[in-house]
Amino acid sequence: MATAIFAGGCFWCMVKPFDSLPGIEKVVSGYTGGSVPNPTYEQVASHTTGHTEAVEITFDPTVISYAQLVEIYWRQTDPTDAAGQFQDRGDSYRPVIFVNSDAQRQIATASKQALAASEQFDQPIVTQIEDAQPFYPAEPEHQEFYRRNPFRYQIEEMGGRSKFIKQHWSN
Repeated sequence: MATAIFAGGCFWCMVKPFDSLPGIEKVVSGYTGGSVPNPTYEQVASHTTGHTEAVEITFDPTVISYAQLVEIYWRQTDPTDAAGQFQDRGDSYRPVIFVNSDAQRQIATASKQALAASEQFDQPIVTQIEDAQPFYPAEPEHQEFYRRNPFRYQIEEMGGRSKFIKQHWSN
């Protein structure tokens, strides 16, 4: 098994796209990149810890590749918005691919360059590629949120993510 860590706005909205794919063992919502060990949701939401909401995906690379996961990741985000994602604003919602090896960095960098070269977007691709930091799972109420709170999840998706995906990634 291998792991991938992606940040693309609210972690509640980043679980579902990966959760049911063949080769995915689990998708965990959590926090990474900050200065406080084991932060709480309230601490991260205060925008004072430096953490970013992210998902950690445990996957079988013989079934689904890291490159495939990166492509799925792009299609969940607005890679031109460094200040957050959709209705979620601030550093804790910034788009980041956290890499845990040179191989992951090469794959993510090549994919980002290919996306930029595609001219699919009028603005620069600003998603960051950073070294993985300690990942802290979020509290239990934040895990599998889309399954346990479908109405609230639907409200979150109405914050612009669904419309953006349809407009920019439908091909």
